[in-house]
Amino acid sequence: MNMTKSLRHLLGLGAGAWALAACEVPSGAPEPPQAAAQAAPDRRDRIGGKAAAQPKPNDFWWPDRLNLQPLRKNASDADPNPDFNYAAAFAQVDFAQLEADLAEVMTTSQDWWPADFGNYGPLFIRLSWHSAGTYRTADGRGGAGGGQQRFEPLNSWPDNTNLDKARRLLWPIKKKYGRRVSWADLMVLAGTVAMKEMGMETVGFAGGREDDWEPELVYWGPEAEMLASNRFHGEADSLEDPTAASQMGLIYVNPEGPGGEPEAQAAAHRIRTTFGRMAMNDEETVALIAGGHTFGKAHGAQTRKDCVGVEPAGAEVEAQGMGWANGCGKGHGADAMTSGLEGAWTSSPTQWTHQYLTNLYNFEWVKTLSPSGAIQWRPKAPGAAGLTPDAHDPEKRHPPMMFTTDLALKVDPEYRKISKRFLEDPGAFERAFARAWFKLTHRDMGPKARYVGGETPSEVFDWQDPVPEVDAPLVNGRDVVRLKRRVLASGLSVSSLVRSAWASASTYRDSDMRGGANGARIRLAPQKSWVVNDEEELEAVLSTLEAIRVEFNDGSSRKISMADMIVLAGGAAVEQAAHQAGHPVQVPFAPGRTDATQAMTDVASFELLEPKADGFRNYFESSWLDSPSAALVDKADLLDLTVPEMTVLVGGLRAMDANADGLKHGVLTETPGRLNNAFFTNLLDMGTEWAPSGEERGVFRGRDRLSGESRWTATEVDLIFGSNAELRAVAEYYAFDGAEERFVQDFVKAWTKVMRLDRFDLE
Repeated sequence: MNMTKSLRHLLGLGAGAWALAACEVPSGAPEPPQAAAQAAPDRRDRIGGKAAAQPKPNDFWWPDRLNLQPLRKNASDADPNPDFNYAAAFAQVDFAQLEADLAEVMTTSQDWWPADFGNYGPLFIRLSWHSAGTYRTADGRGGAGGGQQRFEPLNSWPDNTNLDKARRLLWPIKKKYGRRVSWADLMVLAGTVAMKEMGMETVGFAGGREDDWEPELVYWGPEAEMLASNRFHGEADSLEDPTAASQMGLIYVNPEGPGGEPEAQAAAHRIRTTFGRMAMNDEETVALIAGGHTFGKAHGAQTRKDCVGVEPAGAEVEAQGMGWANGCGKGHGADAMTSGLEGAWTSSPTQWTHQYLTNLYNFEWVKTLSPSGAIQWRPKAPGAAGLTPDAHDPEKRHPPMMFTTDLALKVDPEYRKISKRFLEDPGAFERAFARAWFKLTHRDMGPKARYVGGETPSEVFDWQDPVPEVDAPLVNGRDVVRLKRRVLASGLSVSSLVRSAWASASTYRDSDMRGGANGARIRLAPQKSWVVNDEEELEAVLSTLEAIRVEFNDGSSRKISMADMIVLAGGAAVEQAAHQAGHPVQVPFAPGRTDATQAMTDVASFELLEPKADGFRNYFESSWLDSPSAALVDKADLLDLTVPEMTVLVGGLRAMDANADGLKHGVLTETPGRLNNAFFTNLLDMGTEWAPSGEERGVFRGRDRLSGESRWTATEVDLIFGSNAELRAVAEYYAFDGAEERFVQDFVKAWTKVMRLDRFDLE
C-alpha cells in the first residue's frame, strides 16, 4: 500500500469548468481573488474603526492535518429550517403559474441590467447550464443540486461572470414562492422555460432539489490561480482525477482553443475529454454545443480589457454580493463585458432555429479578433456582414461569429459526422438537444423516484440507473425473523455477511445519489468482479442467500428480492455479533428494494463507482497515492456521514473483522466477529507503543511497551483515530468504561443509515 500523499484532493480553494452553451469567460487570466483583495483599498479606511483581529485556523499552522470539514456539513446547523421537505413543498406549487411567472420575467427588461434583444432567455439558459454543468462522473460532485452557484467559489468563477445579475433577476420569483421552490430548482427551471418560450420543445422538468446553506468544500483542481491549467499530464494529455474541466474557474474548455491557441482539432480533443468526464457522449456533446449556441450572444464589445472589476467575493460591502462592475460606458447593455468574445451565432438569437448548423457549414470561417482582442471567427463572405441583429440598437447589424470550439464540430471527424446528420435532419437535432439538456440538468438528481412535478417525463433513461417496480407483496415482520434465522444457520460467517452487505450499500454516493443496495447490482458486472469485494467470497455468500431467497419465495405469497436479502443478512450478522458481545439489539429492516438486470446496468458508467480506497474496510489499491485517512473522510462524505458516524462505523467494522480480503490490520480485538468497542479501548491503551512495521509500507506495528511483544498491526486509517485530536475525542467517548451499549446502539443507527441511503421511497 502506498499511503504517502497529503490531503490535497480535499483542500480545493476554487472550482473549475466551462459551459459551451452561451458560455463566456474573460480571455485573459484575471488577477487571483486573493491578489485582488490585497490590491484593493483597506476597508478600514472606508468604513472607519479598527480591524478586528482574525484568528488563524489550525490549517494555517499545520497544513497537513486531517481535514474533517467535508463531514461537518452532514451535521450542519446553517439551515434555518433543517427539517423542511423541499420535494413535498414543490409538489404543492402551481406549476403552470410558476412557469407563467418565469415567462413574464423573460421579456420584462430592467434598466439596471437591460435584456439582450429584449429577452433574458439566453441569459437564463446560461445560468441553468453553469449551475448544472459542474457535475463530474468521477465522484458525482458538482451539478445543480444545492444551488451551490450562490456561494463561493462558484459565484465568483471567471466563467460565471455576470450570472450574479441573472440570479437577482429571479429574486422576485424566489421571494414570491419562498422555500416552496428551491434556488436549485429555480435556476434549472428558468433555462428550461426560456427554451420553451423561444420555441424549443423540451423533454420536461423535474423538481425536488434541496438548497444548501453554505459552500460545499470540493477539490476543483491543483491550480492556485483562476484560469490556470496544471491538470493535464503526460504524452496522452490525460486529465487529473477527479477533475473534468480544462482550467480552473471554467465549466468546460477555453472557447478560443487550448491555451488560447485557435486549433479546432485540439479543441475537439479537450471538448471530448471534458464532456466525457461530465457524462456526455459525442452525440450529446454536439447537440448541447449546437443547441446552446443557437441562443444569445457573447459580450466583448469594449476595446478596453480593464473594464470589468473584481468578482463578487472580492467586491466591497456596498456591492451587496454582486461583482464585475463595469466602468466602461453605461456598464451594461451595449457596454456589457463578460468573456471578451463578441457577437451572436445566428440571426434569430431568441428563437429555436437550425441556423447555427447552417451557418457553421455554409460559411468559410476566418480568424479574427473581438474588439477586446479575443480570438474568434467570422465568415469570409462579405455578404454575411449584416446577418445578425444588434442586441440593443435595431439600426445596427453584425456578422455572425463562431468560437474555435464551434469549429471543432466541423473539423473533428466524429463530431463532423454527427453535426452533418443534425444539419440534414433538424428534427433529430431538436430531439437530441432536448434529451441532452434534460440529462445535463437532471443527471445529479439520482433515480427517477426522486423526481417531483407534473412535467416529469414518463421515459426512464439508462443514466438514471433504473430498477424494477415492486410487483409482489413484501415480507412482513414474522417473515424477516424467519429469514434471519435461516441466514444465521447457513454457515456463513458474521464477517462475510457484514462485508457483503457493506460492499452492496456503500457504493452509494450522496453527491449524485448513484449506487447503493437497491438493485443488487453487486451480483452483476462490473461490481461482482471488483477487487475490493473478493469475488470468490462474494459469490459464495450470494449463492447461499439466493438459495434461501428462492426457497422462501417458492413457499410464500410474499416475496423478497436479493437486494433486500443482502441487507437483511448483513443486519442479522450485526445482531448476532452484538448478541455475542452481550448486547442484544435489533437492526431495523425495511423491505422494498428490487433487483436490477444486467440489461439495466451501464457497465462503463458503473465502473466509475469502483472504490480505489475504502478505509471502512482498510482497502487501498496498490497504486493509491493519496492519504488513506483523507480517502476515508472522502468516502464518509460521499456516504453523507458525520464525524461520529464515521468513527463508530470504523470501530464496529474492525471489531467484526470486516476488512477487505480478511486483512487483519486494525482488528484490535481478541474476539474478532463480536460487535464491541475493543478497537477504541485497545487503540487508546497506553501499554501499546506504535511504530512503522518496516515490512509493509503504510503499516504500523503495536508492541507491548514492557515486553516488546507484537500485539497488533494497523494502518494510518486506524491510527488516525488516536492521533487526530478531534477523532481521538470521539474515540475516547466510545472507549469509556460503560460505553459498550451506547457504542452498539450508535453503530446500529449508522449502519442502518448506510443501508438505507438509496431508499428515497422512505423519505
